[in-house]
Amino acid sequence: MNIGFNGFYDNTVTFEADSTVEKGTLLKLIDDNTVSACEVGDKVVGVCVNVRDGYAAVKLCGYAEIPVTGSVNVGFQTLSAASDKAFKSDTNGREYLVVMTGTDTIGVIL
Repeated sequence: MNIGFNGFYDNTVTFEADSTVEKGTLLKLIDDNTVSACEVGDKVVGVCVNVRDGYAAVKLCGYAEIPVTGSVNVGFQTLSAASDKAFKSDTNGREYLVVMTGTDTIGVIL
């Protein structure tokens, strides 16, 4: 039997997107209804699953596999953006449930 978390509690909403947003980008709110790519240390609002015509589909909840910088353990972990595409362990970040760890990717319940 294979284990799968995809589809769990998926919530995706549409925001206006600035020019830094592309599929797979970790996002932050920068204005009313508008997202931008995260920078180092930002708290992550969600992950861009699609972008078109200045709008981004943003996954706010559910399972996502995200690149990671440094070591992250399974369980509830406090994470922030290491870049616009990766998480890092950070006591000033937000708490996420990490269900899978790899050498450069983690599985997270957002």
